[in-house]
Amino acid sequence: MKTLKLGTRGSPLALAQAHMVRDALVAAHDVAVEIVVVVTTGDRVQDRPLAEIGGKALWTKELDAALLDQRIDLAVHSMKDVETRLADGIVIAAMLPRADVRDRLIGAASLEALPEGARLGTSSPRRAAQLLGERPDIVIVPLRGNVATRLAKIAAGEADATLLAAAGLDRLGIAEGVALPLSTVLPAPAQGAVGMTCREGDDAVAALLAAIDDVPTHSAVLLERRFLAALAADCHSSVAAYAQIEGGRVVFRAEILLPDGSERQGGAFDRSAEDAAAEVDALAAYLLGAASPELRGLFGGQ
Repeated sequence: MKTLKLGTRGSPLALAQAHMVRDALVAAHDVAVEIVVVVTTGDRVQDRPLAEIGGKALWTKELDAALLDQRIDLAVHSMKDVETRLADGIVIAAMLPRADVRDRLIGAASLEALPEGARLGTSSPRRAAQLLGERPDIVIVPLRGNVATRLAKIAAGEADATLLAAAGLDRLGIAEGVALPLSTVLPAPAQGAVGMTCREGDDAVAALLAAIDDVPTHSAVLLERRFLAALAADCHSSVAAYAQIEGGRVVFRAEILLPDGSERQGGAFDRSAEDAAAEVDALAAYLLGAASPELRGLFGGQ
């Protein structure tokens, strides 16, 4: 078979994840894989929150275009950055085993240790809402950039602390920070998962990727993405969801929040895998029904 062209963003974390996928493919098939760096709008624009300029598509549209133009054969993504509705002609083909889903606090030993009025740097609506819910006194300041850039901004005093995904830090070999409990900071849907997309109908590439697909991760992430779809959530929405699959059962936890953290509607279920999809839809409907008109109005179609 021809050399596989694997598309990725060019950040250190994206490249680390691309090498993980390449290594897995080579081990499974002894196939040649070339890593192709694709610069995305999200990489180029660093001075504004993504929600202001187009949302998650800014991480994916150039990679999607490269796939559809056959410049690459597959693309590697942090699944939490992939839009809920995929571009026409693009499919999610596989996922690597999921890493630590928690967020790590950088800049303080705990949330309680943050001083009164501390500046928390983040451009994530979810993280901002969750932290404000725990500490209404903190001040949220915008903070974007790759992991190294954000760590440097904290060291330079642009903010007192920030939250970063434990999975990304681990993949970069960075031990800094304190993992926050899921009871306090539930992760973004699909956090910690690395996924691969390919062209719809490209059976040869899909077959290669199927051999490295981690089915429990893939199934869990699809449920979390289903929850986003059931809410009609967008990049402005403060949403958290986490599915764990074991022994044919799914334990699912989720919450929706007002941007200032003043309202937090959460729920959970433990069901058989066969019933999980319907339960996800029901949980989304329940949380929207329990929400105030202000919170419910932040989701599409409400």
